[in-house]
Amino acid sequence: MSGDDQGRSHWFDDEAGPVVRPYAMTRGRTSHAVQHRLDLIAVVVAEPQADDPEADHSLSPEHVDIVGLCRDTPQSVAELAAELDLPIGVVRVLVGDLVDEELVHVKRPVPPAELVDESILRDVIDGLRAL
Repeated sequence: MSGDDQGRSHWFDDEAGPVVRPYAMTRGRTSHAVQHRLDLIAVVVAEPQADDPEADHSLSPEHVDIVGLCRDTPQSVAELAAELDLPIGVVRVLVGDLVDEELVHVKRPVPPAELVDESILRDVIDGLRAL
């Protein structure tokens, strides 16, 4: 085996594929300005004008994959991380980039404190049935 082949085999695993460190995907960034809005259940939705993200050469393949996944069906941050097999922190940074580029937007779930109390809904239903 040549020296070049030995170097390649050190960084390549046939089962795992090439090794790419998460910080390489985020260009060394560990957070993003919109990250405070990106909890695990925040839903990422592709913008209608995000027709062809592949044409934007400033986007990484992971950015393009996120837009593609969200184009068909809105995805939560946790679903994106699972589908792309990436750490949550990396997905948050990448989604933040896409928000800045206006290729996606984020819908946050309603906080439990702002949800209507179930007992109130039962009372409304009972009142409607009484009519």
